[in-house]
Amino acid sequence: MAWIYLALAAVFEVAFAVSMKMSDGLTRTGPTVITIISVIVGLWLLALAMRDLPVSVAYPIWTALGAIGTIVLGWLWLGEAFTPLKVVSVALIVAGVAGLKVSAG
Repeated sequence: MAWIYLALAAVFEVAFAVSMKMSDGLTRTGPTVITIISVIVGLWLLALAMRDLPVSVAYPIWTALGAIGTIVLGWLWLGEAFTPLKVVSVALIVAGVAGLKVSAG
């Protein structure tokens, strides 16, 4: 169950980052509310995951999945560049996440 909590926490991490971008500096009400709710729910789910997962695994995986999801949504939805360096960087993040998952058992 901890891994499910962690995956859901990562989804809310991505929602937080993208909605914060769309809030225009927290000046647009709808995206600002989504930002606040996403932060609260994401941190709550991360805390639930950390009941069973070591912090040295859960937190880095949460941030990595959040970063990857944000990079992909920034590219697909917000029209941000997806350069070769970003592709390599995402691959390195994925490799790191896989290593952390293997180390956790």
